[in-house]
Amino acid sequence: MNPDITRMARSLNEWLWQHEFWLPPGITWEDMKESEDIHYPQPRDLLLSIPFALILVVIRYVFERAIALPLGAKLGVRDKQRPKAQPNPILETFYSMHCKIPKESELISLAKQCDLPVRKVERWFRRRRNTDRPSLSKKFCEACWRFTFYVISFFTGLAVLYDKPWFWDHRECWTGYPQQPLQPSLFWYYMLELSFYWSLVFTLPCDVKRKDFKEQIVHHAATIFLISFSYCANYIRIGTLVMVIHDASDCFLEPTKIFNYMKWKKTCDSLFMIFSAVFLISRLIIFPYTVLYNTYYYSMEIFQPFFGYYFVNALLITLQLLHIFWSCLIIHMVYKFILQGTV
Repeated sequence: MNPDITRMARSLNEWLWQHEFWLPPGITWEDMKESEDIHYPQPRDLLLSIPFALILVVIRYVFERAIALPLGAKLGVRDKQRPKAQPNPILETFYSMHCKIPKESELISLAKQCDLPVRKVERWFRRRRNTDRPSLSKKFCEACWRFTFYVISFFTGLAVLYDKPWFWDHRECWTGYPQQPLQPSLFWYYMLELSFYWSLVFTLPCDVKRKDFKEQIVHHAATIFLISFSYCANYIRIGTLVMVIHDASDCFLEPTKIFNYMKWKKTCDSLFMIFSAVFLISRLIIFPYTVLYNTYYYSMEIFQPFFGYYFVNALLITLQLLHIFWSCLIIHMVYKFILQGTV
């Protein structure tokens, strides 16, 4: 390797891992050295999440085809037969290279090129878009996988945190910080969550694209950054609270989708109202107090502000803004449900 590149990489690595960025004032990496009995989070540990994420992708593939798909068929989840668009190279090229919903002037131009009526060209684009829409069985399988994971993750989090002092007294998140030894159960809980969100990033091109697709990308990125940074800076205790709070409402969202795909309207509506209550309480009340207030104010009782303090709070606020965005959508849906009696 070129010596100049090696030197630049070494300089960048030294700059990135300055203790001023990651640790409170007065603490250096020398204070975080491990011993036989005491282990602290190491940034290199995060690399394990990549192969674990790929394993989760394989498990998901097997789960969806061996369990979710047959289950959906037994529960009456059927895909609608959609008429396919006739092969047309000119229209297909426009659809792939330009846009999926052409303007009226473009429809007229394409109709002339293909020697077809404008109405037929318009119908071709409508059928072509319908072909790209995810099938009901695909949505059902995806919801089943996420529901299974969120339930496992949520109860794993409760089992891991139940006997931890900071689960009951949030000020305990900062006792002894940052010299808080890493327990094996916390390490594997972190790996489980981080690997799952990496797996969601890997499968984004294949997953069902919904209206909040861009917000989902921001959410995944902020979550991965937050989990990774909190691990490197040993914000493990506050990180575990963030993860278990998020999983609580997700356990109700996915079964709501599942029953919606099954056309079980009353069950779906009931679960949606439960999900809405859990989401709004956990994300707009519990999260701001347990996490945001805790990180912003309680931590200052132990140390002075530093880069890591500002960075982790910025990520948490980004998550909270997404919570507010989704809460507005949910409140709007609840309002429509109250007025119209259906979601």
